[in-house]
Amino acid sequence: MLKRGGTIGILGAGQLGRMMAMSAAQLGYRCIAYAPDGDNVAGQVCDDLFTNKWDDNAALAAFAARCDVVTWEFENVPVATASAMPEGRIFPHPRALETAQDRLNEKRFVEGLGGRPAAYARVDSRADLEAAVDRFGAPGILKTRRDGYDGKGQWRIGSDREAQGLHLPEMPLIYEGFVEFEAEFSVILVRGQDGEIRFWDSTRNTHEDGILATSSLPAGEAIEAQVGEARELARQVADALKYVGVLTLEFFATREGPVFNEMAPRVHNSGHWTIEGAATSQFENHIRAVAGLPLGDTATVAQSVTMTNIIGKDIKRAQAHLTAPDTHLHDYGKAKVREGRKMGHVTRLER
Repeated sequence: MLKRGGTIGILGAGQLGRMMAMSAAQLGYRCIAYAPDGDNVAGQVCDDLFTNKWDDNAALAAFAARCDVVTWEFENVPVATASAMPEGRIFPHPRALETAQDRLNEKRFVEGLGGRPAAYARVDSRADLEAAVDRFGAPGILKTRRDGYDGKGQWRIGSDREAQGLHLPEMPLIYEGFVEFEAEFSVILVRGQDGEIRFWDSTRNTHEDGILATSSLPAGEAIEAQVGEARELARQVADALKYVGVLTLEFFATREGPVFNEMAPRVHNSGHWTIEGAATSQFENHIRAVAGLPLGDTATVAQSVTMTNIIGKDIKRAQAHLTAPDTHLHDYGKAKVREGRKMGHVTRLER
């Protein structure tokens, strides 16, 4: 168990790290972050910020020497960087990053546990793409195997002709067949160092232009009927990885049952509602887990909850949301406002 006043290192310094550091401070811990130069908003609430490159071994060693435990805030931290942290002091284990950073490996891993992803095929050439479209049909989604998020690194293919005319990036790709679904939802869990697992309620997630727009509870019958099966898969994933911390799996609710979409080995945008809407937020429970503390209650504390992302220039009008009752604004403090960028979120509760 990490003693009061201990230091938690965070690899990455975006809004997720910012909210993790705020929860850590509440529990009596200090945080320092490590991320290359950028709009590193976690640095505003951390004791220190290293702005070195991911492969700067000397800086990584100096960072690790100041940390009692280390975690990360986003899944594109290089595996080599995470593996440079002392064994037994980084949570989750870097094997979780290694699994989640490649969409092909991730799907095969989940299939091995009995999960069901969308139909997919590896794409290394135009011939591979045309064969995949011929096999699974169109529409479908062509994705980079690595580094994509919030709709980036994805191309919707509506027909055979589009596949033939598409300029392929020179990187490993994967083609996913179209999934007919009734709703999208997340399963978010926290697993402690002792193997205990707790789940938050699953929200109905809506997306716009590939970016999460809202997460809401109650999620509706279609999702509630499939949460149990989805949770069982998430539990198997967490146990197989010997995971410590918050883990997220995204699903499509279909007529045939839950279809796995992707996993995120971290706290997740669709769990931001837990700050006000649950007895213990995903951020606090992540810190509790990596610090070796008892996990907190994950029960929902309101009859309904809606979390809405604030994207781009909408942040300039965000304070207007506060005229509504039981509404909570989270401004991430980002200096650069641009289209498609998550600038904050608002959560509204009805108790």
